[in-house]
Amino acid sequence: MITVITRFPQPAGKSQDELKGMFRQSAPRFQTISGLVRKYYYIADDNTCGGVYLFRSRAEAETLFDDAFAASIMARFGAPPRVEFLETPVIVDNDAGTILGSDEGA
Repeated sequence: MITVITRFPQPAGKSQDELKGMFRQSAPRFQTISGLVRKYYYIADDNTCGGVYLFRSRAEAETLFDDAFAASIMARFGAPPRVEFLETPVIVDNDAGTILGSDEGA
């Protein structure tokens, strides 16, 4: 599995409620992304925001984070995103009561 973290500045003059509304509006788009297991939106204390994504593979993750993705973030948030790819060898899922590791096909 691959975790991807995106980070970009919160748009100037937007309240947290407005920002949450922007996130809710974009959420359905991510329901059809191939290989995307889960996405979390976040708002940080340092006036940045972004997403944390869990993908089945790096190849699937890389298809999302292209020039069009960067342009979309730039248009909505006024700056390009910082994107970080992280190998995710073990996942603890307390809701499912499981621990997944690379030897279990995660």
